[in-house]
Amino acid sequence: MSVFRSLESKIASLVEGTFSRAFRSEVRPVEIARKLAREMDEHTSLSISRVYVPNEYAVYLSPADRDRFQELEGQLVDDFSGYLLEHARRERYALMSRPLIEFRTDDRLRLGEFGIQARLVRSPAEAAAEPSQGESGHTMIYSAAERLQEPLEERARARTSTALLVTDGKRMVVGAGGATIGRSRDCDVVLADGNVSRRHAEVRPRGDGWMIADLGSTNGVTLNGTRIEQAQLLRSGDRIEVGTTQLTFELE
Repeated sequence: MSVFRSLESKIASLVEGTFSRAFRSEVRPVEIARKLAREMDEHTSLSISRVYVPNEYAVYLSPADRDRFQELEGQLVDDFSGYLLEHARRERYALMSRPLIEFRTDDRLRLGEFGIQARLVRSPAEAAAEPSQGESGHTMIYSAAERLQEPLEERARARTSTALLVTDGKRMVVGAGGATIGRSRDCDVVLADGNVSRRHAEVRPRGDGWMIADLGSTNGVTLNGTRIEQAQLLRSGDRIEVGTTQLTFELE
């Protein structure tokens, strides 16, 4: 078994072994480890001959999940650092230092969600070396339940915003329980479009944000030019196409 797989198995054993009762929420160490590697992959910085990746990672947990992780944080920090170090070696990434992991609490997160902020930071002694990314622009939120992600900053804005669907100059407020879209008069947003199914799609709340889902329509749902296969997170300004009708999702 490779070192990479051994580390992953070691992290997984924390769930299945002695400490299994500490993780009654949906957040699992293996899930965090894999998303840390994903963030490393998605925040590369190219130099002339090397591909640099972040060396500092903040892992944000909900208060309830943080309480459950607290006794194991020291061990998890070491294991995650080794996991990322091996991932970097495997992918031939360059690191300014051994990966540093820090756990933090964020009240905006719900049970079963966690956030990751990745930064590429150099020490003062390396000031003349490669460029530093400094503070990361977004903290990405992951849900183990729905495998969706969203920037934490957008969640904070969506919390106090009104959701709207705009089409042909009409602005329709989406209620707190969401809105169905289709030709049926029973829908919240009724469209006189022969290419739209009776119950075509729905916009529904997800925590403090909004999602678009296809309700088994004949012609499908397109989001920003791409047909969706499963529920997708919505951001203000997104273009939704059902049949031949285009709607714009807005937050205000």
